[in-house]
Amino acid sequence: MNLNKGKKALESYTIDIHGTDIQDVGELNVQAIKKLTGVDLSDGKVKVYPGALKHIRKRHPGVLEQYGHLIPGMISCPDYVGKNPKEPNSIELVKIVQDHLLLAIKLDPTGYVFVSSFYDLANGTAKLQKRLASRRWVPYSTDS
Repeated sequence: MNLNKGKKALESYTIDIHGTDIQDVGELNVQAIKKLTGVDLSDGKVKVYPGALKHIRKRHPGVLEQYGHLIPGMISCPDYVGKNPKEPNSIELVKIVQDHLLLAIKLDPTGYVFVSSFYDLANGTAKLQKRLASRRWVPYSTDS
């Protein structure tokens, strides 16, 4: 695993995990996302709202503190990408670090893109294999 992937994004974006304002935390490659997931984004800039940070801290304790700094890199260069079949305007970004991390991104009907959740997957290896086999997730690539 190469954590230097997305290094440019890490230099351009940061996240304040205790922030109380809306933050720009990364930029998706719009063309790659459309090719891999079928989700058509007008803009790839991803925001995080204070309410989402509060949700993540409450529902997934410790994940932001341990891995929050990886969010900009996950947005620019995840290991896997897919969609949640129950959320049609969503994107799932997966990064394997020490744990299997999932960053849930949603598309608002007005066009903006935002982080909705961030957590480590329990039984991540098995879930990864199952979701790759079902094609819910695919390896991320920017190749045309």
